[in-house]
Amino acid sequence: MRKFDLKIPGIPICIYSIMFIFALMLSAACDKAGEKKEWVYLFDGSNLDAWRTYMKDSITGEWEISEGALVYRPHPDSAHGMNNLITRKKYKSFELALEWKIEKDGNSGVFYGIHEDEKYVVPYMTAPEVQLRDYSSDPDFSDNLQMSGAIFGIVGPQEDAARPAGEWNELLVSIDRANNLGRVVLNGKELFNYPVRGEEWQKLVDASKFKDWEGFSVTEVGHIGLQDHAHEVWFRNIRIKELK
Repeated sequence: MRKFDLKIPGIPICIYSIMFIFALMLSAACDKAGEKKEWVYLFDGSNLDAWRTYMKDSITGEWEISEGALVYRPHPDSAHGMNNLITRKKYKSFELALEWKIEKDGNSGVFYGIHEDEKYVVPYMTAPEVQLRDYSSDPDFSDNLQMSGAIFGIVGPQEDAARPAGEWNELLVSIDRANNLGRVVLNGKELFNYPVRGEEWQKLVDASKFKDWEGFSVTEVGHIGLQDHAHEVWFRNIRIKELK
């Protein structure tokens, strides 16, 4: 095999060493940057390509894009509760950021870890839900397990951090299964953190109404969903960043 001498006359050998080390450092930096996960839009106001209706291959029901927002407007004759949207892709560990607002006394939610199966007619049967709610007609409302930002029925905030009906809220949900850490941030306030798997998570489930639900929280890899709870609700700027 022919060998080539790549040395340039007049450049000391130490310069070659420095250049070689620099090249290795640059390569490592590029590799690290390539591994860094970036935010990806699930909804940017222009299309619903990342979504479909639960147990369907397309979007049905009363979901529409209006003024850059994804809006659910229930029809009186529709099958309420059956028009839930889910992502086409499944996710394990991630950060999910979005904005939402809801009508007066409205109720909705964001699911994660949805296990899609014909025997589970709605995502609520298998997936933890981040509650989105307005209770302005009930000034004494104090059930923290049903407050906005709560993991519905399982763990909730100490106080309400949601804005009034009709105003936009900013929600961040972090599910880090590698470190067994879930976090919910609403309008810039971290509401709580909690375990997302293992014995500590199961203790929380066992203390809730979901204790004996066969399919509840059985998978770590599942769809993200937006709930049809027969109330008008708006979403915008839905973004996700996958974690290792």
